[in-house]
Amino acid sequence: MSTDHRSPADVARRLGQRAKQQSHGAWRRETYTLPREDAREKAREWFNAFPKAAYMTEIESWREMPDGQIEFTIRRLPTAD
Repeated sequence: MSTDHRSPADVARRLGQRAKQQSHGAWRRETYTLPREDAREKAREWFNAFPKAAYMTEIESWREMPDGQIEFTIRRLPTAD
């Protein structure tokens, strides 16, 4: 028996995240909203960790927010996870 206590909200959140991941098929996606330079650095981290040739990593979409931050979604295949 687990001594780890979770609230119903924690369980619902975790199940919702799992369903969201499964509904996108094999792709792993993350969405970020960051200042422009931080967004560039985050994208570099992904491309360094998951090279395009092996993981089909790509910026799926991006936009500049009214406050100047960049919101972007990056995706990759989890081929070696």
